[in-house]
Amino acid sequence: MITRMEKLTFLIYHRTYDSFLEQLRELGVVHIAEKQRGEPDAGLQNALLKRNHYKQLLMKMDALAEKNHDGKCYPDRKADELVEEYDQLQARIQELQQQLPAIDKEMAQMEVWGEFDWNRVKELEKEGWMLKFYQCAEKDFLQEWENDVVVVRRESGHVYFVTVSHQPMELGLEPLRLPALSLSGLKQKRSEVEAQLDRATGELKKFCYTYYNTMLQASLNLQGEIDLMQVRLNSEALADGAVILLEGWVPVDNVPQVKQLLEEQDIYYEIRPARKEDNPPVKLRNNAFTRMYEVLTKMYGMPSFTDFDPTPILAPFFSLFFAFCMGDAGYGLILILLGFLLKKKLGKDMAGMMNLVITLGIFTTVFGAVLGTFFGMSLLDSALPEQIKSFIIAGNMELMGSTYDKQMILALGIGVVHISIAMTVKAVNSTVFYGFKESLSAWGWWLLVVGSVIVSTLTFLSVIPSEISKWAFIGLGGVSAIGIYLLNNIHRNPLINIGAGLWDTYNMASGLLGDVLSYIRLFALGLAGGMLGQTFNNLALMLVDGQEGVGLVIGWIGFGLIIVLGHTLNIAMSCLSAFVHPLRLTFVEYFKNAGYDGKGVEYKPFRK
Repeated sequence: MITRMEKLTFLIYHRTYDSFLEQLRELGVVHIAEKQRGEPDAGLQNALLKRNHYKQLLMKMDALAEKNHDGKCYPDRKADELVEEYDQLQARIQELQQQLPAIDKEMAQMEVWGEFDWNRVKELEKEGWMLKFYQCAEKDFLQEWENDVVVVRRESGHVYFVTVSHQPMELGLEPLRLPALSLSGLKQKRSEVEAQLDRATGELKKFCYTYYNTMLQASLNLQGEIDLMQVRLNSEALADGAVILLEGWVPVDNVPQVKQLLEEQDIYYEIRPARKEDNPPVKLRNNAFTRMYEVLTKMYGMPSFTDFDPTPILAPFFSLFFAFCMGDAGYGLILILLGFLLKKKLGKDMAGMMNLVITLGIFTTVFGAVLGTFFGMSLLDSALPEQIKSFIIAGNMELMGSTYDKQMILALGIGVVHISIAMTVKAVNSTVFYGFKESLSAWGWWLLVVGSVIVSTLTFLSVIPSEISKWAFIGLGGVSAIGIYLLNNIHRNPLINIGAGLWDTYNMASGLLGDVLSYIRLFALGLAGGMLGQTFNNLALMLVDGQEGVGLVIGWIGFGLIIVLGHTLNIAMSCLSAFVHPLRLTFVEYFKNAGYDGKGVEYKPFRK
């Protein structure tokens, strides 16, 4: 449901404006109307940039602390100081990380020369000996050098050698510049840097664990300041700035609280119900079950004031679609178990989402049992009592002289019902907000499509004879044609109405068929998941079939691996498909036929 809104207009004396805003924010129920009376000033722009920086920093701190926080706030620590300290810790870590590749490069350079003492080299140099290190290609190494140089290694087509002499030797090669530390010294240096890196990383993690909540509170405080700046931006100064005009929206249930505050402050105000042209913000009000699905509605867009709240219808049908796509009672039990485990582990913030997972798991368990599949096994082949098996929808059925899969017919039937409800909602909603005369076209199409579905169903069930249904179809077509072709717009020329009706007929005829056929995906995805689960079962059974002794033990190990890994993979893929495709059926087929555009503004009260 959509909560009714009341429009508020305040006139506040400029000297009491700041204190009034603080009290209004404390109350926390008024949504300030956006007027866009000016561009954001430098202060607001800087605050917005800082807020984004805080948000990014909080994400990094949360990840580094592994979502484990101290839970305390330290008001004596300022946010900017914490940001600077975090940057310093990160800079120290980056500096140490950059040292490791340089040390590795020097170690690789020294590996070829082996371990030696640089102090001994320096002592030889003091005694007049000159040691030079060289590297050249094997083909460039001259035979006459053999007696004058010490060859250390020949490797990968290269010769590494040292010259030891009192006078420089002219070899035509540039001597190498080796690191100042020996190989063991470089290894020790690397160990020291790694130890420093571990300590610095530990300090950063401890910092994030300790000050995450402090930083979070600073971000929330900054958001409050931004809200206050934006409210000022949407205020209008009157009478040379002596009086401030401010407009806002308040849910009808909160009107008494706002009136009490305004009367206590002796502030002039006007209040009236929202109108169509006002485009007020929207606050959804649903029961506990439907509230879990509001996140899906918000993914598409909030309803406008003249719209309906699609969530009460979205909730049961999305659950049904999800269960159909999963199509396995065993997978539903896994979702229920997973939901309860994660609900305890993730805490209150994710409780609502985990409740949704549990609910979808319950739907999947029940509907999977109706479809007759449990972890890829057919319940029809099990030892269940025949009375229970009679509720399972599986196999084929005769329809109009042809054979069809029962589950495919069920998917199409659900699609027809879903679209019929969408058209009903569109017609009712149009009548409520625009009047019956402006909704004759919607009711004409509703009478033709939904009426035909009802008559066809009654005829198929032999409730009414075919002769009566024939005249019923003729009557439905005649009456609906008046609304579709002649009265689709009573303010327009009838000839234009006929042309518009013909265009609507083309769109409706081509669109409805495609919309109904889209629901076959429910059957196809459920069938694919069931077949894949059955395939994993068969592969696992092949490993133990006919095995004895050690082979049987190995076979059972392989059996367990295939069952666990195979069904885990199948559950993951099925969950992805079972989320995306029902969402598409809702956002495309249902919302289109229901006339839902989702262009409303979400109710966001001005509060701390």
